[in-house]
Amino acid sequence: MRVLILGGTTEARRLAELLDVVPDLRVTSSLAGRVAGPRLPPGEVRVGGFGGAENLAVWLGEHRVDALVDATHPFAETISRHAARAAAVADVPLLVLCRPGWTPVAGDRWHEAGSLEEAAALLPSLGRRVFLTTGRLGLAAFAGLDALWFLVRSVEAPEPPHPARMEVLLDRGPFTLDGERELLRRHRVDVLVTKDSGGAATAPKLTAAREAGLPVLVVRRPPVPADLPVVTTPEEAAAWLTAHRDGPRR
Repeated sequence: MRVLILGGTTEARRLAELLDVVPDLRVTSSLAGRVAGPRLPPGEVRVGGFGGAENLAVWLGEHRVDALVDATHPFAETISRHAARAAAVADVPLLVLCRPGWTPVAGDRWHEAGSLEEAAALLPSLGRRVFLTTGRLGLAAFAGLDALWFLVRSVEAPEPPHPARMEVLLDRGPFTLDGERELLRRHRVDVLVTKDSGGAATAPKLTAAREAGLPVLVVRRPPVPADLPVVTTPEEAAAWLTAHRDGPRR
């Protein structure tokens, strides 16, 4: 059985590890290639985009893929849409592996936005010293907020356009609660902006913000394409794939 994992996430790597020990299962993990020196999963690895849904469908057919797993970041909306279209065209079963989103608890001061642009419009009413953790590719939405100061944390250095008053912190999770507390204190942050990425690796910032009484501006994640099976853990995804091993080969 041949499986293609659209990955780049912790969950995708874990799924590849689980499948690596399953007999008669050949796994290829596809990474977008946007991060230099990514943590590679076991098995075959493909780096780079497919060039759209049609080309992905062709790849699935040429490589006789029996199952496709979309384990990309919850905000990788374009590739998820392409995956759904390609799987339908190639008649390949598609499973979405998506970690659960965060939910507010007592003491949180959350404000929600439907997009980065909406978040940028709301931000000036919430604070002046911003801890921005939405990734390096979405900074253009905040580029016109010259009255605000930004601490931007990302794995790699961002490129323009970006906020004029900005300090960049290059770092990769997981992050600790003590570290997030100190970060907020040292930089005198008064508002946190984040995407609802879910997971434990970057969640301590939410706890630190709650403890400090800071508002948190949360960008809602896009919906999963309709009518697709969805699981939330690599173990569930591995069980789903194992159940499909005896299905008809393509």
